[in-house]
Amino acid sequence: MSPLAHQPFWKMNGAGNEIVVVDLRKSSHVVTAAEARAIAGGEGTHFDQLMVLHAPRMAGTEAFVRIYNNDGSEAGACGNGTRCVAWVLTEGTSRDSVTVETKAGLLVCRRIAQETFSVDMGEPKFGWRDIPLAEEFRDTRAIELQIGPIDAPVLHSPSVVSMGNPHAVFWVDDPYAFDLAKIGPLLENHPIFPDRANISLAAVKSPELIVLRVWERGTGITRACGSAACAVLVSAARTRRTGRSATISLPGGDLEVEWRDDNHVIMTGPTELEHAGAFDPALFQAAA
Repeated sequence: MSPLAHQPFWKMNGAGNEIVVVDLRKSSHVVTAAEARAIAGGEGTHFDQLMVLHAPRMAGTEAFVRIYNNDGSEAGACGNGTRCVAWVLTEGTSRDSVTVETKAGLLVCRRIAQETFSVDMGEPKFGWRDIPLAEEFRDTRAIELQIGPIDAPVLHSPSVVSMGNPHAVFWVDDPYAFDLAKIGPLLENHPIFPDRANISLAAVKSPELIVLRVWERGTGITRACGSAACAVLVSAARTRRTGRSATISLPGGDLEVEWRDDNHVIMTGPTELEHAGAFDPALFQAAA
């Protein structure tokens, strides 16, 4: 029987981004890709990202968090999921801040209101090796990449950045005018992205508002993506489309993002507990 049988979980969302949180801080078990896919396929446990808490590895942190996409692959960061983790760790306590560790580094979370948290997503990385890209581009504000006919591309010249995960941001007039379900997989798996990439379609509506749709690496179209919202804001500021703070409007809700002068990106948004439960052992029979 899987160690996850009967394990409690929280089914949540962050601005519509479907999240499942599991606390394994008292267990040595590491969730396998097959187990993650099984949870994603379960009734009432579907997720865009699975946030698994392990015992802390660093002093001053509450947990080491492994992040899984619903295809079983691991992600380096998930801002919406981290807010949900912060809710789990602070709910019912007097604490208003926690620090967790992920593969992408330390994330500091602060409660702004009862269901609203901010996350310090760290510093963006713009170097082509850091994103990473398969070949050198000295200026990652716009790289040579397009999809469609060479003389009339459907999308072209994305800004690229790492916010713990690789992101490509295509600037468009209307993010809803494109078949993202068709375009997303092609671009996610483009050879220029050796670790695949999150694909964003972003429309700057004003210096304070960006409308965004996202195809998430390893997940597909989601209602929100926190790291993509951060990637879009810093890319917009780098290309002088906006200032260093803006509202990012996604299908699931709005996120507030600020790129501070100290180079840290702060994302603020809502959390919602949909239900809590325990995993049915039958979920993991095929994953054993």
